[in-house]
Amino acid sequence: MLKIITGVAAGSVLGFSALPASAEGLLQKARTQGITVGIANEIPYGFQNANGSVEGIAPSVAKKVLNEMGITKIQWKVLPFGQLIPAVKAGRIDLASASQNVLPERCKQVAFSRVNSSYGEGLLVPKGNPKNIHSYMDIKNNPQLKLGIVTGADQLNFAQGMNIPQSQIVLIRANSDAIPALQSHRIDAYAATGLTVYELAKKSPMVQRAEPFTQPKYHGKSTRSYGAFSMRKSDTAFLKAFNQELAKVQASPFWANTLEHYGLSKEDVQAARMQKTSALCSGGR
Repeated sequence: MLKIITGVAAGSVLGFSALPASAEGLLQKARTQGITVGIANEIPYGFQNANGSVEGIAPSVAKKVLNEMGITKIQWKVLPFGQLIPAVKAGRIDLASASQNVLPERCKQVAFSRVNSSYGEGLLVPKGNPKNIHSYMDIKNNPQLKLGIVTGADQLNFAQGMNIPQSQIVLIRANSDAIPALQSHRIDAYAATGLTVYELAKKSPMVQRAEPFTQPKYHGKSTRSYGAFSMRKSDTAFLKAFNQELAKVQASPFWANTLEHYGLSKEDVQAARMQKTSALCSGGR
């Protein structure tokens, strides 16, 4: 059973208690009464379709995991991304399913599940990747190569942080200019987030994303992010059961197929598989 509500106060309208579900034991309550799950309505991380259904990287996996836990009643609540953690802490939702990046400051407020996804940067290159470009370093090491970047984008900071000369950087107006710039040989690669590169690659058979791809480093740390589900720290039994079932789901083809369906690369999937939440909460990357 899927229900979708919006707004902070909607839970009380439908009879959900404003008190944290952990007071009753979230695991047992979720199995008997259902669970409230928050999303931020951001494609492809977790979003509501025009027909009212909820999907995305996190919700698709969450539905599978919760079903395996014996939880079949899911009430979805759409909230601004910044309100997800406050809503978890206040008991307005039981679980946030939005591929939230696991950061030490967030770990102080909520408990995160096993890492479920990973997302980072990418490069768009001509079909066949004729210049064999697989990283920002490949650009830096070949003075003949030109890297396209949207004016003002974070990727400019990454390129400059890796000491790619300004003479090799070509600033373009928007993502929509990337494919024409590649086709005209004005640039040899275009830098953007991995998911942006994925979406652009679908628009033309003349381009592709560079695979494999090595994530750039900024201030000595990888720019890669790691997403997980968040819940209240007091819901320890629920977290343990959720992690157990999530591990089983991640061992099946369903998990990798789901992540790749929404645009994550094989490298993204492997990165998510290898990273530990405890390390991320301690500041490791």
